[in-house]
Amino acid sequence: MRRITIIGGGVVGLCCASALLRAGNAVTVLESSASGDAASWGNAGHIATEQVAPLASMASLRSAWGRRFAVGGALDLPMHGIRAWAPFALRLLSSARPDRFRAGSDALRALLAEALPAWQRASWASELVKTDGHLVVWGEAGKATAGKAAWESADIGTAHLEEAAPQDIDRIRAVTSAPIAGALRFSGTGQISDLHQLAAALERDVARRGGQILRETGALIVEQGQARIPGHDADLVLVAAGVRSKPLVERAGHHAPIVAERGYHIRAAADDWPADLPPIVFEDRSMIVTRYADTVQAASFVELASPEAPPDPRKWERLEHHVVELGLPMRPPFTRWMGARPTLPDYLPAIGRSRRATNLLYAFGHQHLGLTLAPLTAELVAALAEDSNPNIDLTPFDLERFGGKGGRA
Repeated sequence: MRRITIIGGGVVGLCCASALLRAGNAVTVLESSASGDAASWGNAGHIATEQVAPLASMASLRSAWGRRFAVGGALDLPMHGIRAWAPFALRLLSSARPDRFRAGSDALRALLAEALPAWQRASWASELVKTDGHLVVWGEAGKATAGKAAWESADIGTAHLEEAAPQDIDRIRAVTSAPIAGALRFSGTGQISDLHQLAAALERDVARRGGQILRETGALIVEQGQARIPGHDADLVLVAAGVRSKPLVERAGHHAPIVAERGYHIRAAADDWPADLPPIVFEDRSMIVTRYADTVQAASFVELASPEAPPDPRKWERLEHHVVELGLPMRPPFTRWMGARPTLPDYLPAIGRSRRATNLLYAFGHQHLGLTLAPLTAELVAALAEDSNPNIDLTPFDLERFGGKGGRA
């Protein structure tokens, strides 16, 4: 039996804990926050198997100017965060080269093909996974035509799309008074029915299998090629700390050029929102609306900044404005939330075993796909912990792709 300590108790860390416990290991999870403020517990709940194309692409770069927050879009590069996002942006430019984009798409396609099956294999999640797909809607004819054409030519992996049926349009009209110029229905994607229930189910599963979750930060030390955490004897250490992972793996000599890609949401009571309506993406507003157990949530924005920077209230105000303009049955008071997605410049996660500290594993940097890929990542980490070959080639997700500092630790 191996003793494994995990730094990070978000959805990736807890899924890894569950998988490692099932494999017969003794597992301790260190997570300093008990408030559920991580991106794991505030996202759109969407199992996004269709997002095969990395956002590090020439298409994303060409469209960036028109997607600025200042002109009504969802992308914001605030000047107070320039020290965080400028180096990231330079690396993204390199990652967006056509050859690297194609390689990144191939790598993500392999992961996403197994993402929904991995969720369905997770026994603790059986009542939380919905496979009703999702809807994408446009309010303007020109944007609908362009948006449909873009999706129809995109690589969407194992997902499928078709024109929304009349009954789909009727269901959309039941929650918005705004014009509907076009809509697509995606199948082969999924949703988590409630993120709070997900967190509770994962923590129960870890406890039931004999694991521990401690409210600690975890001070990683690397000496003579071995990682250790004072106060916690461990054979293996797993870093799964989201945006907090960068300084941890750098202690082993790795370079992890991660940025906090901050998203915002507002929530309201779901009294008037149909419980069986799948997530709706209002694409010309870059907003996704999701019904959870007793709340409905509107989420948006890609804000590159330091994770410690204060939230920008204008983001919440714009979401509230969208809700009013669309006539959505979401009534104040709204609960406001902001969280930081951990994003690497090629928009691929870091999943692997360190070649600089032989007992160090890592699983972070999942950008918009942390929820989507968490159970699959856990299966891959469990294989790495056993020194066996995972069923997916992890070479594209090796941290060595970013180089390192001062040779091996």
